[in-house]
Amino acid sequence: MYKIVYRKSAAKALLKLPLKIVQQFTQAFELMANGCDDSLDIKKLEGREGFRLRIGSYRAIYRKLNDVMIIEVVKIGNRGDVYK
Repeated sequence: MYKIVYRKSAAKALLKLPLKIVQQFTQAFELMANGCDDSLDIKKLEGREGFRLRIGSYRAIYRKLNDVMIIEVVKIGNRGDVYK
């Protein structure tokens, strides 16, 4: 089982999102931590390290550190802003 770690900027962004979206992101990361991420919309990022998780018009950028069993959430935000 992976441990989920949020960077400070990702945690602050999560607090500003609607409650329904926050619940969907936390449930999705819990599924990933348990290894059940088949039903999620996840893609590997091109041109840089990491993955993106899509929920509606929001995106989460994260890294999966397999050697220490950690999922590090780097950034969460609206579709147009998260990749900058």
